[in-house]
Amino acid sequence: MIQTLRNRFVPIFRSDRHCAVLLLVAAALGLALANSPLRDLALGLKTAHFGLAGIGLNFSVSHWIADGLLVVFFFVVAAELKNELTNGQLNSLRKALVPIIAAVCGVVGPALVYLLIAGEEAAHGWPVPTATDIAFALGVLAVFGPGLPSRLRIFLLALAVLDDLIGIILIAVLFTEDLNVPALAAAAAAIGCFGLLSRSPHRDVLAVGLLMAVVAVSAWFFVVQSGIHPTLTGVGLGLVMRGSSGRALAHHLVPWSNGVILPLFAFTAALVPLPQAQSLGPVFVGLAVALPVGKAVGITFGGLIGARFARKHGGPELSVGDLFALAVTGGLGFTVALLMNQLTFAQSPELMDQGALGVLAGSGLSLVAGAALIGWRSRVHARLGCQAVTRDRPEPAEDAS
Repeated sequence: MIQTLRNRFVPIFRSDRHCAVLLLVAAALGLALANSPLRDLALGLKTAHFGLAGIGLNFSVSHWIADGLLVVFFFVVAAELKNELTNGQLNSLRKALVPIIAAVCGVVGPALVYLLIAGEEAAHGWPVPTATDIAFALGVLAVFGPGLPSRLRIFLLALAVLDDLIGIILIAVLFTEDLNVPALAAAAAAIGCFGLLSRSPHRDVLAVGLLMAVVAVSAWFFVVQSGIHPTLTGVGLGLVMRGSSGRALAHHLVPWSNGVILPLFAFTAALVPLPQAQSLGPVFVGLAVALPVGKAVGITFGGLIGARFARKHGGPELSVGDLFALAVTGGLGFTVALLMNQLTFAQSPELMDQGALGVLAGSGLSLVAGAALIGWRSRVHARLGCQAVTRDRPEPAEDAS
């Protein structure tokens, strides 16, 4: 029975399109519940604390999800990044040039748009709209662009992975407070030990696996004590693990990340009461505009610059229409943007709520516009493919009689 259920649901949770739908449903449920008669109960559960206060692990439910479970998502991202850097589309400058420049401009663009709108008082929220949600963006591509060439999915994947890498660096640099050097050294030692264990020849796979799990949890604990955001534990573990082992483990974890962890995070992050329209300030407006507009302009501009250099080195080319459609889809901030919002406005619950609503609004606009543009480009490529087939079809032989 259990094996039957596993065989039925695991492929669903590996699917980009199903993951995107699940994230959207989870966020919608969270928003609806926070504005229903069950609002007080839901918000009370979200902020309820539990854990081991004696060792500094007494967190709210939402923090256990964001600081604990989300580590798995970042491990999967790091393993995918390592694979792209070694064997994939980022293993040479020629291949990586266009997505690198597009990703950098795709971070700068929304940050500038946000700063122009939000002003000085809320300027510290500029990191929130900088990241692209990998699962959501690829889900839109899978649902609305089945006829697109595979190179466009590869470009969007590389763009989103690089985007998240920049987001990870921003988390490490901007949200580290009261750095505890001994704890950080212990965390580094544990992560290094994890990497060595993944490379050691072993016969008892179960015993080594359990030992690696203990070491991974220890690394997470020391990172929590160090003052660095705990999700970076997943990044470190994913990057130091042996490539083949990391890909295999990430493959097994993807259904849990897509089917449980990301929906839980989306649900709790969207559990925000809707304020009165007049109380929606510059944080909401800045994020709602920065994600769809800033990302579209930044990624398109960076992609065009990168493509110009790539052509000189024989790199892959993208049409302006394809690039713009992918750039608009890149405005789907969602997971990392919601995490950034929680970190940035941790000391201001009102601004955090505005930020969450701004991320949801901006991602929603990007979803609608991106889906329409991806569908349009899919039809264009399908039509071009039909024309190519027609041109290549041999003429019927003339009747000799």
